[in-house]
Amino acid sequence: MKAANGHVFRYGDNVDTDVIIPARYLNSSDPKELAAHCMEDIDRDFVKNAAKGDIIVANKNFGCGSSREHAPIAIRAAGVSCVIAETFARIFYRNAINIGLPIIECPEAAQEIEAGDEVEVDFDSGVITDKTKGTTYQGQAFPPFMQKIIDCGGLVNYINGK
Repeated sequence: MKAANGHVFRYGDNVDTDVIIPARYLNSSDPKELAAHCMEDIDRDFVKNAAKGDIIVANKNFGCGSSREHAPIAIRAAGVSCVIAETFARIFYRNAINIGLPIIECPEAAQEIEAGDEVEVDFDSGVITDKTKGTTYQGQAFPPFMQKIIDCGGLVNYINGK
């Protein structure tokens, strides 16, 4: 596994799956269609401003709400390379790994990193570097088997040997 490097979109506590991908768009499972509406109920300009590799930083309980996989699929398809949060809802955490979206828990980074900062995440070590501020944080690194799942683009590809 390598690293993520991008500019930060910043959100608060309890960002639920209904604002990540509003229920009115769940009639599609096409990643591109989901990405077109990612975060629109909390940040109307997200899709317009997000670039490939950008990073979402949030506070506690990111991804709470329903257990739909559409939420991490929409985030990944929108080009986000990683989500950093104080904590994640457990089902979102599992769904993110299952579809190959890197996420990392680090309360200190989640509290101090600001919108627009340029951040790099080393997935092997869990080190998060805020290049804008020159600060580093130690996040929770993934065990090797989880890194392999993410590297393969998700659990299904991992099981199928892709």
